Amino acid sequence: MNATEATPSMQANRFTLTLTTLLLALMFLTLPAVLPARAAVDIQEVTSDSGVKAWLVEDYTVPIISVRFAFNGGSTQDPEGKEGVSTLMTGLFDEGAGDLDADAFQERLDEVGAEMSFNATRDAVYGQMRVLEEGRDDAFDLLRLAVNNPRFDQEPVDRIRAQIMTRIQRDMRDPESLGQEEFARALYGDHPYARRSDGTDETLGSVKPEDLKALHARTFARSNVSIGVVGAIDAETLKTMLDKVFGDLPQEPELLPVEHVSPKLDQKISYAYPLPQATIQLVYPGIARDDPEFFPAFLMNHILGGGTFSSRLFDEVREKRGLAYGVGSGLHTGEYADMLTIGTSTRADRAKETLELIRDVVRGMAQEGPTEAELERAKTYLIGAYPINNLDSSAAIARTLVELQLDDRGIDYIDRRVGYINAVTLDQVKAAARRLLIAEPAILVIGPEAADGG
Repeated sequence: MNATEATPSMQANRFTLTLTTLLLALMFLTLPAVLPARAAVDIQEVTSDSGVKAWLVEDYTVPIISVRFAFNGGSTQDPEGKEGVSTLMTGLFDEGAGDLDADAFQERLDEVGAEMSFNATRDAVYGQMRVLEEGRDDAFDLLRLAVNNPRFDQEPVDRIRAQIMTRIQRDMRDPESLGQEEFARALYGDHPYARRSDGTDETLGSVKPEDLKALHARTFARSNVSIGVVGAIDAETLKTMLDKVFGDLPQEPELLPVEHVSPKLDQKISYAYPLPQATIQLVYPGIARDDPEFFPAFLMNHILGGGTFSSRLFDEVREKRGLAYGVGSGLHTGEYADMLTIGTSTRADRAKETLELIRDVVRGMAQEGPTEAELERAKTYLIGAYPINNLDSSAAIARTLVELQLDDRGIDYIDRRVGYINAVTLDQVKAAARRLLIAEPAILVIGPEAADGG
């Protein structure tokens, strides 16, 4: 029997798993949107016999296990001339591993009833899996194969590469993508953050299976992984699973050195393109997550533009003048660079007016800061929205557990977070506004040549 054929017993198993999944889906529809508060904050640190650590939230509301993990590295680890290799690698972990080729691996995932996926960002390679408790052992065995013994066979390499190249070619015809690429180069110069994560047709085309194997060997290591697990599994069982999946990896990675970079500000990039709409983006200095003044800056950003419908930018640009459908700001904390960004899209003939208004709002925040009432509203929202945005499902909790580890927040951060926010004073927020918003920003305008005012 070849890998694509199925016996009657296998077909029966698939039917049973499908029926079980449908019943569980109906259960989800009747459950509260947010898991019990106890499950959201009762985090255990689990250490396996081989020293692999994970954060675990046990929850038996439904018999499902969600796993998420991240290896530090990401596209910043792509060797020069091989840009895109991390993105290609993450498309291949479930395309054959161990003694299972691509078809056989996918068939086994179907039989077990597991969902598995991988993706790369600039700073990390992420993996996630979700499985019913009854398929736990087989699913973790498949995850072990994917993490330790990906095959990188030529046929799936060529197939996944072709899919990425299609995306690259599409982006090469998209003015938004082209403008953002030019802006990234202006901000970061020759730093890895200036590169496309997908690479180019040339660099991606040069990647061979040996390059994928070398990158995997350098970055997948026990000391280099952060793991979050949520669901119907206890700590002792998880220890065994951690050793099964990660225990045979090398202890230390061999990461390429990457320097911290400050985005180059006080410049304007105009990407001329005959569009009826102009895109505007501004970049200001950022702040690191471990900076003592992070929370004052966090609250200031929410009042400025992070609060969407309640922010100053939204009120001035959208509500009062109707210049844009949406406008917002965000603090971006990367492994090697931090920045505060503001972005919007507007009619091309009103781009200059919109940009001037945004800069007026920013100057007002920098010079005067927020009011006490604005600060109190921001505190109330950011405290109440956190569980809704980060703890509303097992997958969301697992994602949050991993991000907290990557940011070195500590296992009790969720409990401490409310205190950090409530402790922020108005004077601290005003100081954060002056610190981040006084600088001349880098500005990107994508649209007709007249969109930036000539």
